[in-house]
Amino acid sequence: MIAGFDEAVLVERAKAGDDDAFTALVQQYDRKIYRLARNITQNDEDAEDVLQDAVLKAYTHLDRFQGDSKFYTWIVRIAVNEALMKLRKRRGDKVVSLDEEIETGEETVTREIAVWDGNPEQKYGQEELRVLLDEAIESLKPSFRTVFQLRDVEELSTEETAEALGLSVAAVKSRLLRARLQLRERLTRQFKRKGEDAFAYM
Repeated sequence: MIAGFDEAVLVERAKAGDDDAFTALVQQYDRKIYRLARNITQNDEDAEDVLQDAVLKAYTHLDRFQGDSKFYTWIVRIAVNEALMKLRKRRGDKVVSLDEEIETGEETVTREIAVWDGNPEQKYGQEELRVLLDEAIESLKPSFRTVFQLRDVEELSTEETAEALGLSVAAVKSRLLRARLQLRERLTRQFKRKGEDAFAYM
């Protein structure tokens, strides 16, 4: 067992052939990578495959990791690519890419968003809120869902998210804004619908 966790030290030891050091690196991040892969592929089996393939590729190409970014950022990019490949294979000729052309000007996504009445947490239990949020996140396009997952769920910085996905900072900001707006719009509709359903039984 390796006591403590110093990523830079573990990376150097792993590069020198220390398999225990590489295992420690993977164990630090494997649950996050699985969760990210699950959110992209929306399939447990595919997520497991993505995690295994990403770990194998990271191990095989560890000598290519220059240490300019965090190891986590590097292996996340590998995992994202593997997850998108799964989607491409599943959807045949329908290409899914994080590099697709989108508008980067924030003015293109301005729209009226309904205001939530009261505090949703006062109306719904934590578990119900979590389910609603998970369903809303899954409804996002992969390009938006991945940015939201890394930035707002995994709490990477905008710059780290951009680096992990091979995008510009402007593109990350634009996609994150659109993801947040779409989530808020969907959740607003769900809260309103559930409120009406509850009222109907009164």
